[in-house]
Amino acid sequence: MTPLHPAPADGPPRRITVLGSTGSVGRSTLALLETASPGAFAVEALVAGSDASALAAQARRHGARLAVVADPAAHGALREALAGTGIETAAGADAVVEAAARPADWTMAAIVGAAGLRSTLAALDRGGILALANKESLVCAGEIVLAAARRSGATLLPVDSEHNAIFQALDLRDTAMVEKIVLTASGGPCRAMEPAEMRAVTPEVALRHPVWKMGAKISIDSATMMNKGLELIEAAHLFPVPETRIEVLVHPQSAVHGLVQYADGSVLAQLGTPDMRTPIAHALAWPGRMAVALPRLDLAALGRLEFLPPDPVRFPALRLARDALRAGAGAPVVLNGANEVAVSLFLDRRLGFLDIAAVVEEALGLFGTRAVGGLDDVLALDAEARREAAGLAARRAAA
Repeated sequence: MTPLHPAPADGPPRRITVLGSTGSVGRSTLALLETASPGAFAVEALVAGSDASALAAQARRHGARLAVVADPAAHGALREALAGTGIETAAGADAVVEAAARPADWTMAAIVGAAGLRSTLAALDRGGILALANKESLVCAGEIVLAAARRSGATLLPVDSEHNAIFQALDLRDTAMVEKIVLTASGGPCRAMEPAEMRAVTPEVALRHPVWKMGAKISIDSATMMNKGLELIEAAHLFPVPETRIEVLVHPQSAVHGLVQYADGSVLAQLGTPDMRTPIAHALAWPGRMAVALPRLDLAALGRLEFLPPDPVRFPALRLARDALRAGAGAPVVLNGANEVAVSLFLDRRLGFLDIAAVVEEALGLFGTRAVGGLDDVLALDAEARREAAGLAARRAAA
């Protein structure tokens, strides 16, 4: 395979769209563009939630053609901040989808939660390369997403550090020889806590991840290990390996991000410092690589690598995710929607830490394996699951 060299001297720049540009993944993506060779990339569109000021600054700095804010109330501020620049502005859910559908060679899908599903599908329908950092798209609508990629011929590249690691270590020429894949988890800030301690965990404690710097929602998911459960479902859609051969190991050092074991006994692993810029850079330059000025992994300084099985009693979220994957139908949609609501309520101090998984489990029990067809079914079930989860949480808080 001929490697892709970003910024080829005799080629046009790769046109980039970033969905979720003001979040942690979006900011890292734009930072990497600045380190590339001049003329390597050109920004087509930037999409954010409600932070018009940050979005406007990004659009100016990177010369974006279009800046879109999902919150219509923020459009006035965005328009004012970009007046006279020639940069187009738009606002609202439909504008987000339209931005994703604009011609681009490479799109970063990093809008958090199920809210990113429509724009992810719009980018896939258009074709090109989609770097997927929105795990909820595959969790809620894996078959729909993959079918869209097949129809358009789009290339789907995983950006989550664990899935990107598996992608790098997986021999796609002979997947029949893959015995299993292993996703690693840091264990989060609650890894060594007893259940009594976990009951008293506050948002401040749960947000204090020992290794990674992430947004609030994904940090809480890491603390409950729901993040790894969602990644398990993602992996089942991304890679040609049955669910029974996808494992999770707790690896506190977060140096090994994923492993692939083959039939001859070989185990290939991808290692690196815990920094999202590494998998983002891999996706930006794929099928080649680009230089990134990050601290290099020093194994001698690290000293040791530990691997432990996850505790199913203290971290039931992982079991719930695997059960939802096995149940199929709409179960993963319910799992994701109920979890998003429960995490939000926990961050607002309206739900206890251990109640997050409990609310998700109750929601799954109520909805069973309701079938879903197309995107409308997925979104309808997602909305219903969120309403039910909010009610379940309120009843728990009042008890």
